[in-house]
Amino acid sequence: MVITGGCQCGAIRYQADSLGRASICHCRMCQKAFGGFFGPLVSANNIVWTRGKPKHFHSSNRNWRGFCDNCGTPLTYEFDGGIELAIGTLDDPSIAPPQVQVNLPDRCSATIGLFELPEVEPMVLDENAEWNVGVISNQHPDHETKEWPKQ
Repeated sequence: MVITGGCQCGAIRYQADSLGRASICHCRMCQKAFGGFFGPLVSANNIVWTRGKPKHFHSSNRNWRGFCDNCGTPLTYEFDGGIELAIGTLDDPSIAPPQVQVNLPDRCSATIGLFELPEVEPMVLDENAEWNVGVISNQHPDHETKEWPKQ
């Protein structure tokens, strides 16, 4: 099975042969790199960049982060001997369900009980659905394309 993915704008695309362990990293560097409470990552084997290549930021003396310099999508967490992909960049993120949490001492307390929060009322869901009908996405689709953006 060939695993594919890429950034939001489509300037960078990749393929991988297989995936390893998927994790949720709570370290402060992942929080900042992803702009969120944690970094969802999965190890990958034999990654080939099929369109473009990520730019890198050395977030520490031991690792660096790959990202799209066009749209800002975080793509990789890299270290000597390994690379992990941001799970959300996979064309099908459901193939990498997190199996473990790491760096819990840095965990943001706001994540405790996060998935027990109530959902919005049905009326709000209907309003959101109505608003979303008018959205025309400029995001790259979740599959390979010959060219992007569309000509």
